[in-house]
Amino acid sequence: MQHLVKCIDEDNGNGFIWHTTGSGKTLTSFKAATLLKENEHIHKCVFVVDRKDLDRQTREEFNKFQEGCVEENTNTAALVRRLLSEDYADKVIVATIQKLGLALDENSKRNRQRSKNGQPTFKEQLSTLKHKRIAFIFDECHRSQFGDNHKAIKEFFPRAQLFGFTGTPIFDANASLQKIEGTQASMRTTADLFQKQLHAYTITHAIEDQNVLRFHIDYYKPEGKNPPRPGEALAKKAVIEAILGKHDAATGGRRFNAILATASINDAIEYFGLLADMQKKRSEADPDFKPLNIACVFSPPAQLAENAEAKKDIEQLSEDLPQEQEDNKIDPEAKKKALEAIMADYNARYGTNHALSEFDLYYQDVQKRIKDQQWPNADYPAAQKIDITIVVDMLLTGFDSKFLNTLYVDKNLKHHGLIQAFSRTNRVLNSTKPYGNILDFRQQREAVDAAIALFSGEKTGEEAREIWLVDQAPVVIRKLEAAVQKLDEFMKSQGLDCAPEAVPNLKGDDARVAFINHFKEVQRLKTQLDQYTDLSNDDAAAVEHILPKENLLGLRGAYLETAQRLKAQQGKGPDKTSPEVEQVDFEFVLFATTLIDYDYIMGLIARFSQQAPGKQKMSREQLVGLICSDAKFMNEREDIAAYIATLKAGEGLDEKAIRDGYVRFKHEKDAQELAAIASKHGLSPESLQGFVNSILDRMIFDGEKLSDLYAPYDLGWKERAHKEAALMEDCAPYLVKRAGEREISGLSAYEE
Repeated sequence: MQHLVKCIDEDNGNGFIWHTTGSGKTLTSFKAATLLKENEHIHKCVFVVDRKDLDRQTREEFNKFQEGCVEENTNTAALVRRLLSEDYADKVIVATIQKLGLALDENSKRNRQRSKNGQPTFKEQLSTLKHKRIAFIFDECHRSQFGDNHKAIKEFFPRAQLFGFTGTPIFDANASLQKIEGTQASMRTTADLFQKQLHAYTITHAIEDQNVLRFHIDYYKPEGKNPPRPGEALAKKAVIEAILGKHDAATGGRRFNAILATASINDAIEYFGLLADMQKKRSEADPDFKPLNIACVFSPPAQLAENAEAKKDIEQLSEDLPQEQEDNKIDPEAKKKALEAIMADYNARYGTNHALSEFDLYYQDVQKRIKDQQWPNADYPAAQKIDITIVVDMLLTGFDSKFLNTLYVDKNLKHHGLIQAFSRTNRVLNSTKPYGNILDFRQQREAVDAAIALFSGEKTGEEAREIWLVDQAPVVIRKLEAAVQKLDEFMKSQGLDCAPEAVPNLKGDDARVAFINHFKEVQRLKTQLDQYTDLSNDDAAAVEHILPKENLLGLRGAYLETAQRLKAQQGKGPDKTSPEVEQVDFEFVLFATTLIDYDYIMGLIARFSQQAPGKQKMSREQLVGLICSDAKFMNEREDIAAYIATLKAGEGLDEKAIRDGYVRFKHEKDAQELAAIASKHGLSPESLQGFVNSILDRMIFDGEKLSDLYAPYDLGWKERAHKEAALMEDCAPYLVKRAGEREISGLSAYEE
């Protein structure tokens, strides 16, 4: 920012800032705009983006940082009005380069109409700004800025200073357009547009600073005598089979979602149909198969738009989508019809009502559902989310979601296009997302190495590869083996075996904290390996040998039980807890899977009930172990385990009977537990039940209702306060358990 502000203060030409995708570029650019709003040297600061969807995203991001700081320019007239405004609120403006270009184009439809009506054209209106100092900040120096719009801005505003933010600069090696000077042709680069580089923060820097994730790249190579050469396409059915086989692992049990990047609109259409057919067949063959929710998005043919406004919107949306532009020139009717069918499927799946005439609303909805992956299935059903979005050019630049972790690649990528596409996956979240996952079906290792070398900054290609790419599976397996060995040595130092049943025998909180930290590292490495899509059979066998699944689940259960015990002590004050306990981060998210949810568990219990004794795929003990190893069931695992203990293998109960039985079991158990609390504290079960129900109905703790419980007893205020505190010591954990994952407002005072 200092470089940019200094450049303006000294009126020292233009410049560009290389800040890698995902490193907080929008926040940095917002800060720049904020600083320039206060800068007396400039008249306006215009933040320029490439497309309508990026315009919307940038405004939303800016307004997150400072509510209402930028308004929407609904059309070119609104943009011109704000450019001419002397209002301080209009000093910073977010606009698309297309709207700016239309305003400055005397031959645009709006300018011709205004001239015909005897009104000054937009360009004539803006003439008062020609010699004002205006700072233009371009977000992502992409293809469209090498065209006439950029040239028109430079010519019309001779005193303007132009600054570019880019995650992937255009160098000579990755330039695709030419400039002609006399008889000599040379390539158009970012430096051609913006004169000089002011600052660089490359993806190498960002990975080293842990601001973005590294990449795991699986160059998928099918078995067979004649494998395709690098860059060649596989049969689409083979690609789909691989995706269906690897998706759950790649996305951490559908905790995250994915994009499938295809080479053309026709390919995207074919993939959408094949995925539907192949999933239907798999569902018919395997009742346990859970189909993936598939969406598909590509720009409609602008030439077939219903009206001029819709056509303009589509052209603006697709200006930086070169493959889609070319594809839509051939048989546009067929592509329009296919997109309408895809949108109809989407409407049926999600209960929406999107029409092609308002394609942008559909596109926004797809982006929102991809981001909705952040919500647990208990809060937002999996059926309302998207597992895989099929694209051509869309979403491969500018789109960010921390819960998108996988890119399936069936198109040839290179240079900045490759880096932009890969970078959709590497936003930092937490330990459940150790890297961005790339499954490349075109074996583009050379293109990846070239892109890394080009965009690695000061590092050599080999140094950058070590920073950018995660360790190969055998290396991580050795790290897992070392972590398990350290855990084993620790347990032996405590005079115990490294076994789940030994963990409760650890003496003292310091030992329990040490176990937590040792096993957390084991689980982190296991999570990393679980998301590798290229584990060989030998690799999988090595992992199982180091840490057998049954032992892992048992240790996870022991971890959660220990962590729950220590967590209850946090915040109790120095007399009741040690600094080590206060500081430990339990990272419960590492111990909760997405596929294993309440519905899944109820289904497993039903199948256990239906299978004859001795012939179950999963024993009672294994079923209980699975539940106890998942953090989602921490507050309910004892109840579920107790319920399973009441069932008999071979009873033949269906899932509805299991659910109904569990509800009755829970109701009876909760009533017994509450009655015991009431008896202990000299209250009637009915009055305590009413108190609890009032809290759970509203999820708000009401102190007055607590006082009302003891109102009939005619107690002094000290005695009443003592009894209330004693009651809440027993009642607060009960309420927390009943609330599940929901938070009861105001209860925290009694949890500490």
